[in-house]
Amino acid sequence: MLDDLSKQVAQVMTQRRLTLATAESCTGGWVAKQLTDIAGSSAWFLGGYVSYSNQAKQTMLGVSARTLEECGAVSEAVVCEMAEGARGRLDADIAVAISGVAGPAGGSDEKPVGTVWLAWAVRDKPGVSCLSFFDGDRAAVREQAVVQALEGVLAYLPE
Repeated sequence: MLDDLSKQVAQVMTQRRLTLATAESCTGGWVAKQLTDIAGSSAWFLGGYVSYSNQAKQTMLGVSARTLEECGAVSEAVVCEMAEGARGRLDADIAVAISGVAGPAGGSDEKPVGTVWLAWAVRDKPGVSCLSFFDGDRAAVREQAVVQALEGVLAYLPE
């Protein structure tokens, strides 16, 4: 499924002459890997950031220290800043960002394992974000997040 979805993204990006960037935390670059496994992806995939730590989110993507402190790394505000940071820094037409609790540890009552925020920043359009709760072990949570990220790219692409 992931390979087919990645190929679909590649086809649409190529046909529409659009560019894409990623900002990943809990998925550790999996979205970027899926996309760069496709020959010719350099024509539309500009690059990706793996910003696993809060410091990396700030340094690489311009996420506000205040936002991180007030909302936490796994939050709508942070993932929106990540997406916009990646889009703006690489001048992409669309960027996707992911931050979540993949487990097996790190969850809390407020943000249990499987909690994942995703955001898509689109040039000249309002951003879109969503909160998901995925089941399964670490690998399953991460894979489901990658699928949702790619599905969102297809859903929110500029015309």
